[in-house]
Amino acid sequence: MDYVATIMQPIEAEMSQFRARFEQVASSDNPLLQAVVDHTLRRGGKQMRPMLTLLMAKLCGGITPVAYHATVALELLHTASLMHDDVVDESDVRRGQPSVRSAFSNKTAVLSGDYYLATALCEVAQTRHLRIIDIVAHLGQSLADGELLQLASSGQVGPVKPHATGPVNFDTASPFAEESYYRIIRKKTASLFATCAQTGALAANASDEIAENARLFGEYIGICFQIRDDIFDYFDPSEIGKPTGNDLREGKLTLPIIHALQTCPDATALALAAQVRSGTISTTEIAHLIDFTKAHGGIDYATQAMHRYRDRALDTLQYLPHDDAIHTALAAYANCVVERRK
Repeated sequence: MDYVATIMQPIEAEMSQFRARFEQVASSDNPLLQAVVDHTLRRGGKQMRPMLTLLMAKLCGGITPVAYHATVALELLHTASLMHDDVVDESDVRRGQPSVRSAFSNKTAVLSGDYYLATALCEVAQTRHLRIIDIVAHLGQSLADGELLQLASSGQVGPVKPHATGPVNFDTASPFAEESYYRIIRKKTASLFATCAQTGALAANASDEIAENARLFGEYIGICFQIRDDIFDYFDPSEIGKPTGNDLREGKLTLPIIHALQTCPDATALALAAQVRSGTISTTEIAHLIDFTKAHGGIDYATQAMHRYRDRALDTLQYLPHDDAIHTALAAYANCVVERRK
């Protein structure tokens, strides 16, 4: 099944309008900044988040100028977060193409991300919708909070300088606990999908109850999206655009390895997991940890969890306004996220 075609069918014209609006808003007369804009536009992508916002808006009453402003703002915010994340993670590749930091420089990536963020704020202000402005503002907080939680959980925060209030106590809980994992991904990934769906509904003047169910659909989809991304880390990188074991190399312990360690607390694997957190693990040791994860059901467990959240998302559709074409598109959206190959 061509999921993307099914998703796009009810909103093809509206997505074209979104792309034109996004390019117009992001453009600049600064040559360096425009070069970055052109680079990010060439990279493309399925634009899953704008599709979700527009589908929800159309389902809940129609796509208005408010919906377009909100959709562009959210994609600008998302793009800014990716630029900054690549600097933090020292990532050279984004969607199989050079990241902004790799194609230009860290300084350019940070400043361009700042520009995109500021432009997102200008664009969401154009909605003149205080609830949407408030939600998008809190989204920015959540994304940054999630990344900082992940940084603390990775154990690679680095030395903290003494200060007047005393030592910093990082609340990392247990890095091997699913609770910690889900807390991070809800903030750093699921919150964006949730906000896209919720603002789409609100832009169409949906009731609070409908907007909340739209938000839940987006949150569950966002959790699926991150789990799928984390599963990719354990397989051949040729089609997914990031190296095998990259998350482990960056100090991130994700759901597959967390489950494997919980079910089989092998001393060697636990020691290697500690090396992941300290950033001292070698490529050979990463390969051993990947094999351990696969052998002890980590991939199967994460896949089952992803499917459970997909089913939760599909269950929320019964509480949203009914439209055959859009419900079919949203179901395809959920399945596209869990079955995607990159």
